[in-house]
Amino acid sequence: MTVENATDTQLENNEALVVFTPSGKRGKFAIGTPLLQAARDLGVDIDSVCGGRGICGRCKVNIGEGDFAKHGITSKAGNISGQSETERLYEIQNGKLDGRRLSCSTQVLGDVVVDVPPESQVHKQVVRKRAEVHDIALNPMVRLHVVEVAEPDMHDPTSDLTRLKDALEFEWGLSDLKIDYALLPVLQKILREGKWQVTVAVYNEESIIALWPGYKEKIYGVSVDVGSTTIAAHLCDLETGDVLASSGLMNPQIRYGEDLMSRVSYVMMNPGGEVEMTSAVQQGLDHLIAELCNEAAIDTSEVLDVTLVGNPVMHHLFLGIDPIELGGAPFALTIDGGLSVKASEIGLHLHSGSRAYVLPCIAGHVGADTAGVVLSEAPYGDDPMTLLVDVGTNAEIVLGNRNKLLACSSPTGPAFEGAQISGGQRAAAGAIERVRIDKDSLEPKFQVIGSGLWSNEEGFKRSIQDTGVTGICGSGIIEVVAEMFLAEIINVDGVIDGQLASRSDRIVADGRTFSYVLQKGGEEGVLDIRITQNDVRAIQLAKAALYAGIKLLMDKARIEKVDRIRLAGAFGSHIDVKYAMVLGLIPDCDLAQVSSAGNAAGTGSRIALLDKTSRDEIEQVVRTIEKIETALEPKFQDYFVDAMAMPNKVDIFTELAKVVTLPEPKIAPREEQKGSDGGRRRRRRG
Repeated sequence: MTVENATDTQLENNEALVVFTPSGKRGKFAIGTPLLQAARDLGVDIDSVCGGRGICGRCKVNIGEGDFAKHGITSKAGNISGQSETERLYEIQNGKLDGRRLSCSTQVLGDVVVDVPPESQVHKQVVRKRAEVHDIALNPMVRLHVVEVAEPDMHDPTSDLTRLKDALEFEWGLSDLKIDYALLPVLQKILREGKWQVTVAVYNEESIIALWPGYKEKIYGVSVDVGSTTIAAHLCDLETGDVLASSGLMNPQIRYGEDLMSRVSYVMMNPGGEVEMTSAVQQGLDHLIAELCNEAAIDTSEVLDVTLVGNPVMHHLFLGIDPIELGGAPFALTIDGGLSVKASEIGLHLHSGSRAYVLPCIAGHVGADTAGVVLSEAPYGDDPMTLLVDVGTNAEIVLGNRNKLLACSSPTGPAFEGAQISGGQRAAAGAIERVRIDKDSLEPKFQVIGSGLWSNEEGFKRSIQDTGVTGICGSGIIEVVAEMFLAEIINVDGVIDGQLASRSDRIVADGRTFSYVLQKGGEEGVLDIRITQNDVRAIQLAKAALYAGIKLLMDKARIEKVDRIRLAGAFGSHIDVKYAMVLGLIPDCDLAQVSSAGNAAGTGSRIALLDKTSRDEIEQVVRTIEKIETALEPKFQDYFVDAMAMPNKVDIFTELAKVVTLPEPKIAPREEQKGSDGGRRRRRRG
């Protein structure tokens, strides 16, 4: 080691001042101290897998040049050692360092300012797509450590495992480690194959779960959202947080029933049916992970951690738990806390040491998927009163802020997914997803999935020649019913006005009621798609159930307005929030504060994968959430009846009225109703 660049004063004191940025941590160190060692002594966040051997290249730093008045220090390149042989070899193998230095191979010779770039920090920040929510700290449950293990000696009878543990404690400060039983038969072979240098995967600083000879750079994890219809998964690099591949598949359990309760019924009528469904969903996910790994050109044995979310029935069935108790009151969960198991225990064929973590459930009908939404949106860390809604067959609702969180579920049924609608279907190519109705002529125009053109635009028919118009999906159903209301085809009570048949051939008699013709059939291959009175009623029932659940939570929170609304899930991603409010699906709110949260449940699963501290965080938060059972609340029925109207019989929508002209009621207002609570004033819509 050379010290020829150090000043006389520094040599005399045999120490120099080192300041690390951006942390601002500082300290004096003996001349010749490696920068990585100085960083560790100060608790500075510098990454290194190889233990300072100059192999991984993760400990790159920048050396400051000039006077740093803030720190009272003059820093220059001459105050560190010159390029080492290790760095020269690194550049030959991996490319130029571009002015950066490997902190493990660079010694302190004088006062110096050392900047640690984001990519060299252990707890890197992975910014989420939604900027208004805090970043994710990259702190995975599984970490890699490279160690040199002492060779066996006739004078030292300690075992290979003991010497491996000693090396991990000496080099990484990891003590009292356990080791997976499956590694014992291969331990000696791996140590000798690696010539006593091995890479060790340690789970939560507690257990050795994987070993490789020599240096291994990458390990991976998968975050999963097990939905009743679709299983979605993301393959992530656990060292960078990058998503390397994403995919999904239809939940194989669909063959046992379209919705959750039908699957519970299948188990009730077919003892042992839960075993079939568990096997189906586990095999489906196992296949999906294999596809992700194949796409990213990695082996499934390199996946060491998996996180999962799902609604209570999916949660239980995936874990092989009989869901019958969730089929009726009091909807008792077998387990509500977070659960860590070996991935092999839930049917996943990954590395033998791979682990899986399932997020906690909140209540019998508010599951781990909702916990994922809460973790993703983090209302518990903010002041605005936030409403989170995951719309599905069973809507899951959370309301609150840093002071209090409440949750409930509401039986919306499958209408929003296209079921129980005469022309309804799931979102797929050819499905109507956008609708506009001219108020004067009552003529519609629409867009279908797979074409960016409106139906009245030139080229529309050519754009859909492969699919045609096959039906109407959830977002289209919301828009067409809302547009029918705005065009006064239906009144506030949702009744289609048959008198309009004299004005337009779009209004046609349908038995004792009327329907609205969205697409006229007759031509070859062109379906007749109508919105019937029963379709409107199905949407009213669904949206009234959702709104009534929201009103109960607002009552419990003692608020009259919410500050912010986030719509989660695939349905929430595609509906137009204005039309959702026109229908009265959600309460009045500044439309600028109403937005889609995307697959927030899946995002929550990914957060749990990349930041181990978030697992304890969400488990603690879930324990504080107050659960409201809508079936036990007397006011639910009152709120439900009021919410059948468009947008509501009682509540005023002042924010909505700023952007939409709502039709005036054409029926006499109901008289004020009084009850045991002294009566509630019936107010006209705003």
